Amino acid sequence: QVPLVESGGGSVQAGGSLKLSCVASGVTYKNSCMGWFRQAPGKEREAVATIYTGGGATYYADSVKGRFTTSLDNAKETVYLQMNSLRPEDTAVYYCAASGPAIRPAYDYCDSEYKYWGQGAQVTVSS
Repeated sequence: QVPLVESGGGSVQAGGSLKLSCVASGVTYKNSCMGWFRQAPGKEREAVATIYTGGGATYYADSVKGRFTTSLDNAKETVYLQMNSLRPEDTAVYYCAASGPAIRPAYDYCDSEYKYWGQGAQVTVSS
């Protein structure tokens, strides 16, 4: 069974919106860290948002605060990344990641080791 299955992504103009989905039915979902990361050509991978499935901790990179929202549908074991007001600098391959069982993070960032990764979704924002 594939651990994480991503969907969504695509191409939009600046100011547009996209939504990514990640179904985590192939991993232990309960009380785990789920993260969204991105990697642009020639750049290192960076964390965009993380969320603890047990509730109470959500993190956003400064570059996406106020524009991106991550959310959970626990019944579907699915995590979402709603991306609004997209900018050309948001262009990257976006990856969903999961930690497996993890303790609740002390701070917003869910910093457990991310052991499972989705296949990636290309997001392209044109000016």
